Amino acid sequence: MPSSVVAHMVYKAKTHTLRIVFVSGMIYDYIQVPEEIYLEMKSASSKGTFLNKKIKGFYQYKKVN
Repeated sequence: MPSSVVAHMVYKAKTHTLRIVFVSGMIYDYIQVPEEIYLEMKSASSKGTFLNKKIKGFYQYKKVN
């Protein structure tokens, strides 16, 4: 099911970086995210809810654009 918040996400295993592309066009990289968290998010029924409960506030991030 498509997310109303998350348009796309990419996980870079070498750097443990989770890139989130939001529907709004904003892009953020979340740093040192374990692969297990990425896999959980990938299979979550609500990507936005998962992001808010398990990623935001737990991992450092940087705005890409």
